[in-house]
Amino acid sequence: MTGKGELKEIYFNKKDVDLNAYPFNLPVLINTDRISINPQVTYFVGENGSGKSTLLEAIAVACGFNPEGGSANFNFGTRESHSPLYRHITLSRGTHRHTDGFFLRSESFFNVATKIEELDKEPSSAPPIINSYGGVSLHQQSHGESFWALFYHRFGGNGLYILDEPEAALSPAKQMSMLLRMHELTGGRSQFIIATHSPIILAYPFATIYEFSERGITRRSYEQTELYQSYHNFIRNPQQMVKKLLNL
Repeated sequence: MTGKGELKEIYFNKKDVDLNAYPFNLPVLINTDRISINPQVTYFVGENGSGKSTLLEAIAVACGFNPEGGSANFNFGTRESHSPLYRHITLSRGTHRHTDGFFLRSESFFNVATKIEELDKEPSSAPPIINSYGGVSLHQQSHGESFWALFYHRFGGNGLYILDEPEAALSPAKQMSMLLRMHELTGGRSQFIIATHSPIILAYPFATIYEFSERGITRRSYEQTELYQSYHNFIRNPQQMVKKLLNL
């Protein structure tokens, strides 16, 4: 991935695939031929099972990242679970070249932390890998602290950062801090593609938002997304929403 141009568009190659088989039977793939990628931040939002993480993973693997996450030079696997979709997308790139990158899968970040410790135990004249993450073992920190160490220390700028549900370990306050960190990094020519269920992380103002649904992939404004509307309606009157949900 390092040294390759920024992402501009993703094309879906549907020739010679079984549209009745996963993942090609997902509505987002059946009803979409291409999507444009924002030079700063692109969001994927939608219900569980809508295909946003499947597409995010395929983009990451097509960019050269390890399916379980990490930087481009990570090469390990605990269980092969990624779909073949990465073989059926074409990446259109710009002329600006990134020099850094990382793929975060929230559910497998533990495996990345373990791999870092294993690599640092091997004889090497290079500085320990953990130095790039703040110098403290990721396993010796809370889940949220290890995520923040990644965002704050490891992400160096001029990079492609692909994040799957980064809010999984972050408090609301840290999610707001993440917006600030993203703004710092996009100012340094970084590019983010993020799948999220967080209305806080989704609030970055210079982003493109794609909502995944049974209709396919639709570009939305922040306030148009079902994610924003669900949180907005709940917080505006939580007692009434809970009574309605519980049929009280």
